[in-house]
Amino acid sequence: MTLPLEPLDCDSFEPCKPRASNLADILERILDKGIVIAGDIKIDLLDIELLTIRLRLFISSVDTAKKAGINWWETEPSLSTTAAHDALVDENRQLRDRIAALEQESSDAS
Repeated sequence: MTLPLEPLDCDSFEPCKPRASNLADILERILDKGIVIAGDIKIDLLDIELLTIRLRLFISSVDTAKKAGINWWETEPSLSTTAAHDALVDENRQLRDRIAALEQESSDAS
């Protein structure tokens, strides 16, 4: 989504003043383009690494994230009803296969 251009607040004899943006404009631009925040926190004691936390944060709209190839929420069972249903179907199939294998083993033993 593109924002309409606002006329610049300047004339030919003075430098242009920065264009005022409100919070909604800034949020819309961030969601449209996406923003990445990355950082590392490392705690060492006498050259011994005690703790390292690596933080990667990508903020965007769902559409922008999908364009970037990020769609993990579609396969997470706790966030997607479709993924939860698929996980349950997979678990049922695995249990049926295991029961069939155990029944086969018990019939072979007797």
